[in-house]
Amino acid sequence: MSEAATLSEPAKQPLSRLAIVGLGLIGSSIARGARQYGLADTIVAIDQDEGVRERVSALGLADHVTADAAEGVAGADLVILCVPVGAVGIVAAAIQGRMKPGAVLSDVGSVKGAVVAAVAPVLSEGVAFVPGHPVAGTEYSGPDSGFSTLFSGRWCILTPAEDADAAAVATVRQLWEGLGAIVETMSPEHHDLVLAITSHVPHLIAYNIVGTAADLEAVTQSEVIKFSAGGFRDFTRIAASDPTMWRDVFLTNKDAVLEMLGRFNEDLAALARAIRWGDGEALHDLFTRTRAIRRGIVAMGQETAEPDFGRARPQATRKGA
Repeated sequence: MSEAATLSEPAKQPLSRLAIVGLGLIGSSIARGARQYGLADTIVAIDQDEGVRERVSALGLADHVTADAAEGVAGADLVILCVPVGAVGIVAAAIQGRMKPGAVLSDVGSVKGAVVAAVAPVLSEGVAFVPGHPVAGTEYSGPDSGFSTLFSGRWCILTPAEDADAAAVATVRQLWEGLGAIVETMSPEHHDLVLAITSHVPHLIAYNIVGTAADLEAVTQSEVIKFSAGGFRDFTRIAASDPTMWRDVFLTNKDAVLEMLGRFNEDLAALARAIRWGDGEALHDLFTRTRAIRRGIVAMGQETAEPDFGRARPQATRKGA
């Protein structure tokens, strides 16, 4: 056995102070994971909502809870902005001058180009910005919805500038890997195009189809709710996502979303023609290809192969029991 093989990897030191701005699903999950896995000696939670701060304190998610972002980030090694993408630039401007030299700023927004454009002009000298996006979540929000394993086995995309400080990127990577995420890097522009088709447009379609069902005059809302089959039910789960967050996503990633939406409309028109003209072969070919995509997602561990997406089924009750 070689000498190199006998040497253990140096233990990664936890952050001295981690500040999280915005304690919703993502922010509270980061706090829980950082606490459980020993990723930070001190955790600071910053949120403008008094009710959120009270719940964060009651749940013991942080060592210090405050509404003052400038005060909360002071002395932090890493500050993560877990706010809607439309507010990232505003919050970043509010805390500049209060972060210590050598500190790292990051975020969790699902749009990166607009975030970089908003943060770059207000970034203080000596502070590194490493944008990030954990590709994980649920339709729930608020500090009670978070859980420490939310990011386990999920992707986290970092979009650092080409000349980004390597140590700063390593700091952010270490946090996400400590939370169980699989980290990948790409440019902000490529990220926004990829997420437009894998996340943003699907959400837009979900919001639209649920809205269409609600507006149908020939079908009552009670019938829509009562007879929801699996497909529509899954759309409603996506459409229950935070409205402020998704409003900002579509407004800040509009170019990529519109490009992908245009392609989707063209493919939808082709599908409509196949149905109209009874082209069963075209339909079968499409459904075969899309089925393979689903199997690929399951094979990568990004979804369960269990029937009904792993949902717990209610126990049947016998009549007269």
